[in-house]
Amino acid sequence: MRELFTEEMNKISGDLDTMAAAVKAAIDGAGKALLDADIDAAQSVIDGDIKIDALEASIIDQCLEMLARQTPVATDLRVVVSTLRIASTFERMGDLARHIAEIARRAYPESAVNPAIRDCFQKMQDFDSHTADELIQILKNHNEDQAVKLIEKDSQLDDLHTKTFGIVNADSWNGTKQQTIDAVLIARFYERIGDHAVGVARRIVFIVSGFDPSKDPTPVLAGGLDE
Repeated sequence: MRELFTEEMNKISGDLDTMAAAVKAAIDGAGKALLDADIDAAQSVIDGDIKIDALEASIIDQCLEMLARQTPVATDLRVVVSTLRIASTFERMGDLARHIAEIARRAYPESAVNPAIRDCFQKMQDFDSHTADELIQILKNHNEDQAVKLIEKDSQLDDLHTKTFGIVNADSWNGTKQQTIDAVLIARFYERIGDHAVGVARRIVFIVSGFDPSKDPTPVLAGGLDE
């Protein structure tokens, strides 16, 4: 029975890795669509969201079937339930990347990004792309220390999110009404992608240690956790 659980969990973990890679590709594609006014990249992200949705549905089905058939013990239950939540979180990240791509597609052939805010969005894009790369590695290695470091960096994206509102509200802002709406929405989408990435990192810490670090990972860093 234990060998069967491990075999099935490995299959689910492989699907989750595939989903993480698809989300990373969606984030990168959304950034290219937005910052380069690339209509092909935008359409690719929008079309590719179906794959992310299908992976989520498959992972949920597999996890629920496993729960129904195998009645896993406490540690295994923690892994299965956390996997369910991570899959749902990845699906939301894919949706947010799609929203950014949709804004870029609607504005094409013009750019949806006012020059005054471009640098801010470039930094938010770079942050989310790098974070998605880190999540792929954290998922593969269950690296708790790396997950905690990712959680700690969340304030950097929050600061960029706040900065965008300062730019839009400044007297020097010369964007159109549509650019103003788009700027607020895009900043929010980027910030939420980062928040969801933190959510995944928290679930990985929970899988490894049984501790939910929330936004205060101090107990993890102090090494004071018990199963």
